[in-house]
Amino acid sequence: CKNPGGKKDQCEKTTNFGHSNDLRVQKNLRTRKVENFQPQEIADLCSMEKLSMEGLNRISVSDYRNQGKLPLVVLLDNVRSGLNVGSIFRTADAFAVEKILLCGITVQPPHREILKTALGSTDSVAWEYYSDPSQAVQQLKTRGYIVLAIEQTSDKVWLHEFDPAPGAKYAMVLGNEVDGVEDSLLEQCDGVLEIPQFGTKHSLNVAVAAGIVLWEAQKKLLALLS
Repeated sequence: CKNPGGKKDQCEKTTNFGHSNDLRVQKNLRTRKVENFQPQEIADLCSMEKLSMEGLNRISVSDYRNQGKLPLVVLLDNVRSGLNVGSIFRTADAFAVEKILLCGITVQPPHREILKTALGSTDSVAWEYYSDPSQAVQQLKTRGYIVLAIEQTSDKVWLHEFDPAPGAKYAMVLGNEVDGVEDSLLEQCDGVLEIPQFGTKHSLNVAVAAGIVLWEAQKKLLALLS
């Protein structure tokens, strides 16, 4: 906004409202039209600054390891690209995922492609490797996890309709960039979640899909934990 003290219509019609500690305030800001803001409100919004790295109040790796985690595990079934794996590590760190299981041909740290996109999150996020994805699923079930594949199948639950049970632990299975989750592994899963898509491709990069799924899962799991 180049004229925060002037007329409201002299400000840009689109404003990035950023983050708010009060989610109700954030929702209110996002749904109000700019024309309905008072001049001082617009001036306050326009004076916001992007936080520096120091201002983000990031915790140390050791503190992260010791803090509570979501009851959520990610299983990567033969994900070929180390760049995708690294991106998923970074997302898992952001949402405090309990662990990542790397299976089959999925590369493991310290592979250089993983390190390129993980940005150090391989040090904070716990992980294990299984040569056989089926063994990993069986281990998860033995430990009491509900195993859900992220796939496109005739029998599924849409991601936004996912309703986690109180006290339950979940594992999300993401498959190969071309072939998806192996059919034999799909049969071992307790269910399937599908991300709604409305375009022409109906195909998402596996790291992008992981971000969408983990964001939705953490929202609902945090609601239960609170």
